[in-house]
Amino acid sequence: MVENFRILKKQITIALVDDHMLVRNGIKSLLEEEQDLQVIAEGSNGFEAIDIVDQYKPDILIIDVRMPELNGIDAVQKIQEKGSNSKSIVLSMHDSEEYILQSIKAGAFGYLLKDTDKKEFIKAIHTVHSGEKYFSGDISNIIVSNLLQNDNSAKITSTPNNTEDPFGLTKKEKQILKLILTGKTNSEISDALQNSKRTIETHRFNLMKKMNVKNLIELSTKASEFGLN
Repeated sequence: MVENFRILKKQITIALVDDHMLVRNGIKSLLEEEQDLQVIAEGSNGFEAIDIVDQYKPDILIIDVRMPELNGIDAVQKIQEKGSNSKSIVLSMHDSEEYILQSIKAGAFGYLLKDTDKKEFIKAIHTVHSGEKYFSGDISNIIVSNLLQNDNSAKITSTPNNTEDPFGLTKKEKQILKLILTGKTNSEISDALQNSKRTIETHRFNLMKKMNVKNLIELSTKASEFGLN
């Protein structure tokens, strides 16, 4: 259910969209401590986010990635396609390279992890409100790494017989694939790459989906067939 609030003047207006009320309440409580910030509407899925932006035109939309009915990334893209002036900050539990890059392509102005501290959260809101984009240090490293990878890929693709990876795996997915094929568990991969176990599970799911395999035997066979092992 969409909730709305009375708007005060000279404040940065914010809409919160997350399917977990406890998360919304926690963020709202944090923001209400700041005199220049005000939450004016809340929602629990991507469709409600679109309605909120249409009706209340908040300065900032803080939206979760994974939600029922319509996810946050698709909602941000639809909002941008409408030409809205509201700027979106995607909030997620996952430092997944795929989520981050999809959010940027959708038009998000920022990407924050849910364990971000208050100081950085407030800084991100003010930075985005000023018209600049904001990504925390770890997220920025992923973006830079991807840009460098794309730059190198652009040079390589001029070679006609380059069929090394027809699945479009990200650099991180390829790293995880190689570790999976050596027999390492998600926990061992998590320790090796210094990522959370949940992040590794997300990457693993994504790469198996891209390669259209359902188990380790199919994964190993296909990886060997295309020289990815």
